[in-house]
Amino acid sequence: MTTLLGCIADDFTGATDLAGLLARSGVRVSLRMGVPDEAPSNTAAVEVIALKCRGAPVAQAVAETRAALKWLQTAGAQRFFWKYCSTFDSTAEGNIGPVAQALMTDLGAEQTIYCPAFPENGRSIFMGNLFVGCQPLAESPMKDHPLTPMRDSNLMRLLEPQVTRPVGLADRLTVARGVAALKAELDRLAAAGVAHVIVDAVADEDLNIIAAACRDMPLMTGGSAVAAPLPALWLADGTLSASETGTVVPDLAPGTVVLAGSCSAMTRAQVADYIGRGKPTFRLDPLELEAKGSLEALDWLASQDLAEAPLLYATAEPESVRAAQDKLGAARAGEIVEQALAACAIAALHAGARRFVVAGGETSGAVTQALAIKQLDVGAEIAPGVPWCFSSSAGQRIAITLKSGNFGAIDFFAGALKILTGLEAT
Repeated sequence: MTTLLGCIADDFTGATDLAGLLARSGVRVSLRMGVPDEAPSNTAAVEVIALKCRGAPVAQAVAETRAALKWLQTAGAQRFFWKYCSTFDSTAEGNIGPVAQALMTDLGAEQTIYCPAFPENGRSIFMGNLFVGCQPLAESPMKDHPLTPMRDSNLMRLLEPQVTRPVGLADRLTVARGVAALKAELDRLAAAGVAHVIVDAVADEDLNIIAAACRDMPLMTGGSAVAAPLPALWLADGTLSASETGTVVPDLAPGTVVLAGSCSAMTRAQVADYIGRGKPTFRLDPLELEAKGSLEALDWLASQDLAEAPLLYATAEPESVRAAQDKLGAARAGEIVEQALAACAIAALHAGARRFVVAGGETSGAVTQALAIKQLDVGAEIAPGVPWCFSSSAGQRIAITLKSGNFGAIDFFAGALKILTGLEAT
């Protein structure tokens, strides 16, 4: 099938989030882990390429996303979406703005929008300011993010240092007036030379209006929620037709491992909930990993009954994270945890694990790369933006879910396994 929509995500959990929401429409969605080495084949109407470039140097992120764009263009994609986190995770240098600007250049696009809103998960934008639940971004737990601490809630101020052309706002009052009003405002801003437009959204209806107004843009950018209405719009006008077959859920052995690297407030609560259920758990400490390596964790894992779904986690309170970063450096502290969790994933696979629950964007990237996962079939959602996916690793069929740190309910880990069991029974 010729691809209509080509999507590029800056981390692996974000990619599964996007793919899961797009798949709600019934349109076939193919998720590729990294830019494929081979020419496009067996392509879907919607192709999503997951990169691990959120925290990469700007030049590397730009090069990787441009390579992804080229592959998607070869696949026949006519419209494109640059997906980043709904909390706008970035620094003054990037990578959201530089990547968007590079893609605009390659596509000849004079203007694009930025809308990380995800009301279903408590992310909203009003007058250019991003809220996490009822808290401004800069007052939310994201202010203590170990890699991209978000200390400003105003998206225009956050974006301006990252781009070279003017930044503007299409506010909620404009969006509320409907598709025609938003189109007119975008045209007015374009005539004034504004290339980068933050668009307010506080409810799902706002996202429907934004998608309808921007559906023909060469490039849209944002969180997954603003892209979610696009397939339905194209199904309604006949541009797309729904796939007749859904994702087949394989019959898997019960061996399971839960791997958590995120230190977000929600993942901390989810880890605490899982521990409270009496599940076997092992905490990975970056300082101990640096001194002793991961052998102790691997030995512990080897002694576990995988039918009990053991948890290995580096999730910690912000003070502990900062202490490790002060001694090791932020990059090294993150890298050593990712390496350990990736090693645990490989060991679990060889020990018979066929179900993997992974929390954290960087962790998900490290785990999927370690398992040499190239493509995923997107299945049912566990929580908004977090689907079960199915793939192969070392010749074995597996189920894997890649959860963004802030997503899911407190009982996510236990709930994910219950949902998978239910899918296998149908």
